[in-house]
Amino acid sequence: MTETADELSTPLGQKTERQKRRFRLPFTAVQALAMLLGLFLVAFLTIALFTDNPLGGEPVAHVALRGPAGDDKQPAASGHTEQAAKSPLQQAPAGDNKGDNRTVTIIDGSSGKRQDVVIGSDAADKSGSDSAPATAMAGIDPRLLEKSRYGMIPAVADGLKPFTVYAADADRTKAAKMPVVAIVIGGLGVGAAKTTDAIMKLPPAVTLAFTPYGADPAKLAERARAQRHEILLQVPMEPFDYPDNDPGPQTLLTTLTSEQNIDRLYWHLSRLQGYAGIANFMGARFTATDTVMQPIIREAAKRGLGYLDDGSSPRSAAPSLTAAQSMPFAKADFTIDAVPTSAEIDRTLVKLETLAKERGLAVGVASALPVSIERIAAWIKTLETRGIMLVPLTTAMLKSKSG
Repeated sequence: MTETADELSTPLGQKTERQKRRFRLPFTAVQALAMLLGLFLVAFLTIALFTDNPLGGEPVAHVALRGPAGDDKQPAASGHTEQAAKSPLQQAPAGDNKGDNRTVTIIDGSSGKRQDVVIGSDAADKSGSDSAPATAMAGIDPRLLEKSRYGMIPAVADGLKPFTVYAADADRTKAAKMPVVAIVIGGLGVGAAKTTDAIMKLPPAVTLAFTPYGADPAKLAERARAQRHEILLQVPMEPFDYPDNDPGPQTLLTTLTSEQNIDRLYWHLSRLQGYAGIANFMGARFTATDTVMQPIIREAAKRGLGYLDDGSSPRSAAPSLTAAQSMPFAKADFTIDAVPTSAEIDRTLVKLETLAKERGLAVGVASALPVSIERIAAWIKTLETRGIMLVPLTTAMLKSKSG
């Protein structure tokens, strides 16, 4: 009835369409996107400000280190694990657990190489011990180590001395009956390439001397000992033109007290292990000053070490000071590569050979220059045919002392 009335009241010739109401959002699409971004930023800032995660969300591995039986309060140790993109590490139990220890097999996802690692109270005890880094080196006697504030340093124990324990093998009976030559290559430990060349290209009877500097001199020294080389530690000492010519950090100085120099000596002694003796690194002024040199020689002798004087200072007090301490000693007769050319090196080696025949003993020092290693290695191959024996420095020291 209502529709009919509406149609009758509509003017002739005109039709009206019923308008449909459309639903509209109270904001535009751009406003919605801006709102979402704002919410994301608020959430991010909330997490960053109120979440205690110093690693920034990187993976963390938690390893429980159990203490001795009855100690249930041992806290868990957490470590930051680094994942290699090309060689991810996967872990799988090895299946053989003893006591509180657990063996974890680490599998290299790239090469498939497997490595077993023991995690537990025994492993924790070993890794936390003061002598762990030193005793981990092949052939290091833990009895011959003493703790200092810088790390482990040589010591005498049970009648044993580093000089005798770490001396390289040699036929000393034969050496006593014929001319001998000892060669010491110094300045090692700083350049891995030249150090490796000296270790691998020269025979074991050549003694290698390491400076306390470099990224990891202990690792290179261990490699040298693994190749049966005898090693020395070079201790930086003050030259005449110091500080224009600076041997390096912790150099022993004539201006310091004996206590200060001994403290610096301990720093050097702790840098690596397994050496039979020490040698001066530069130090023409220091070695010529009796009052500062005497405490160093006395301390080194007390720790069962020998001493090599590189021969750079004719006024060195080392010969008389070491004799007063009954300390094994040798002084270099020639610097083989003072002029680093093949011709001059060969000429100096002939002088070294002549001196050995005249006196029965000669000592030469050189650096690890490629030309030096090449010429010395070639010369050593001809020594035996000329009736001269190449020996480690400790053997030369013992022959000199007995003579």
